[in-house]
Amino acid sequence: MDALALLEIDSIARGYRALDALVKESPVTIVAANLVEPGKFLLLFGGGVAEVDAAYAVGVAVAAETLLDHVFLPGVHPRIWTALAGTTIRRDIDTIGVIEAASVAGVIEAADRSIKEADVALLGLRISPGLGGKGFYVVDGQQYDVEAAIEAGTAVLSGRGKLVRAERIARPHPDFLAHLLRPAPFGAS
Repeated sequence: MDALALLEIDSIARGYRALDALVKESPVTIVAANLVEPGKFLLLFGGGVAEVDAAYAVGVAVAAETLLDHVFLPGVHPRIWTALAGTTIRRDIDTIGVIEAASVAGVIEAADRSIKEADVALLGLRISPGLGGKGFYVVDGQQYDVEAAIEAGTAVLSGRGKLVRAERIARPHPDFLAHLLRPAPFGAS
């Protein structure tokens, strides 16, 4: 898929209406249409650039005043799709960057920018319901590359007013790595 779009909507009912409208508008692949805390509805979809653009425009229009945040990424980096599907933990890690946002749309845009502007691996991207509407991603690489990735990601999030925190962890201990990006506890996913 060449493009990705995400809508964060503060109404479940309007979220379902926007979902119906955007799939009627254009043939896109719905990756997720789900509820997240605190009572938000997320629509994540992808496909060809023109198709996603058309569906995105309709989704934004239908969501109207209920739209909390949104992102449209034509030419999204392929590693974003991989990270959304799961995690790749490596053991030969020099430095890790963890970037946390108060917006799911913002964290996806920041992750895309980080991996496009720095030579880092995207270890994981979390936008699950158990995060209270937040999201975060983890990159790894050489320290200077991770610092560049953090700078790129935090610039996106700061510009949106959605940056929560970014941390750099040098030479992470193997016991730490065993807990990095684990599934949410207590049945939350």
